[in-house]
Amino acid sequence: MSNSVLAQYPDYEVNIGIEVHVQLTTKSKIFCTCANVALSEPNSNICQICTGQPGVLPVLNKQVINYAIKAGLATHSQIAPISEFSRKHYFYPDLPKNYQITQQDFPICSNGHVQIRLENGEFKNIRLTRIHIEEDAGKNTHASASNESFVDLNRAGTPLLEIVTYPDISSSYEAREYLKALRLIVQYLDICSGNMEEGAFRADTNISVRKKNTDKLGTKCELKNINSFKFISDAIEYEIERQINLLESGEKVKQETRLWDTKERKTILMRSKEEAADYRYFKDPDLPKIRVEDLMIVQVKQIMPELPLEKFNRLIKENNLTPYEADILVLDRDLSNYFESAAKLTQSKQLINWILRDLMGLLKEQNSVLSQSKITPEKLAQLVDLLDKNIINNRAAQEVFAIMAQTGQDAQAIVKEKGLEQIGSPEELENIVLEIIKSNPNQVAQYKAGSEKMFGFFVGQAMQKTKGKGNPQILTDLLKKHLSN
Repeated sequence: MSNSVLAQYPDYEVNIGIEVHVQLTTKSKIFCTCANVALSEPNSNICQICTGQPGVLPVLNKQVINYAIKAGLATHSQIAPISEFSRKHYFYPDLPKNYQITQQDFPICSNGHVQIRLENGEFKNIRLTRIHIEEDAGKNTHASASNESFVDLNRAGTPLLEIVTYPDISSSYEAREYLKALRLIVQYLDICSGNMEEGAFRADTNISVRKKNTDKLGTKCELKNINSFKFISDAIEYEIERQINLLESGEKVKQETRLWDTKERKTILMRSKEEAADYRYFKDPDLPKIRVEDLMIVQVKQIMPELPLEKFNRLIKENNLTPYEADILVLDRDLSNYFESAAKLTQSKQLINWILRDLMGLLKEQNSVLSQSKITPEKLAQLVDLLDKNIINNRAAQEVFAIMAQTGQDAQAIVKEKGLEQIGSPEELENIVLEIIKSNPNQVAQYKAGSEKMFGFFVGQAMQKTKGKGNPQILTDLLKKHLSN
């Protein structure tokens, strides 16, 4: 909130509701047997049903219902025992039937919530009005050079869940956290790839501002087709200020759909929505009602995975991680699995630092992914254990890590081969310290005269004498002891 434009307008508040279209990863489309895959060759993955030919009948894909129940359970929603499909009528070139099959009056899930973590660490529930099932339309491509439009129906009939919130979101920060949380949930459930660039997770954001202590919500504007969390956040900030400025100058906010111009960094008008569209909904006569029996819900519950928030809380409790560390792991399932595999083999508190700092740094440097790394969880666990047991010091550990990344050798084998064991015997190190002090009377005099930086000279000498194998802590303690005599 501190960086939000709202901080400049203390008399105003914003109400944001978000509709998210989640593209489901079923093997086939929702009402036909066409494969549910994205193909680059236009109109190569279509049949009579998804192209809306006269006389064809849709047949519901049962897996879509299972995925909807999963989403309902994960968002604490009520799952309707009976739900049904409606026809939503509108004309658009990529909608071959001139209506979309959706759920209007009787959605499969309602009254759920998604929990988000606020900036102060507290939690807030963003309430959901509904989750309903529908089919996707095709895709239009407009060629401005030739003034032509092309229709690709490959996407028509792809199964979607539309997840709709109440206007509970009160800042761009909360909007971003909600979208991140919801995207993680559908990814953990394995029902959606979450890929925003490909349109698998699409958010329409409804924004309205009003004076504080006003009962009535302000006029909303919808932001459409924004494919990144950052752009959505930037667009909300811009739109809040645009609407407040209109109200402050005595004008009215018009209900309209707007787009985000990433170059100009402003919202632009797409179409006016002063009149609500009349979609002439009615029950689809070709599809029977959906009956969800208790047994179906029980069966889906049995295969539910651990969800992001559950994992976040468990990592903090069981592995003593900070919220920041747990958050990074939860955002990347491969990384959290790696950490948990290694944590079973070592109790070291240093493990998480080596993963987040050294391993992730290495992968970024190599432009590589975790699955390709030669440093397995077992090898890293062994390395941090050698460090914890003072068999090697941090300098040697960095050397071992670098060799391990290149060769995939075990840490222990590298330490033995390179002779990197730490000289840890206090007696042995004490003799080295006494010899250094005896050999450098001028530097001793300078240190005793108040030159603190000379202490670094003695540490450097000690590490040189031990060829970097001395235990730095023991050497430091011994130097302090004998230099103060």
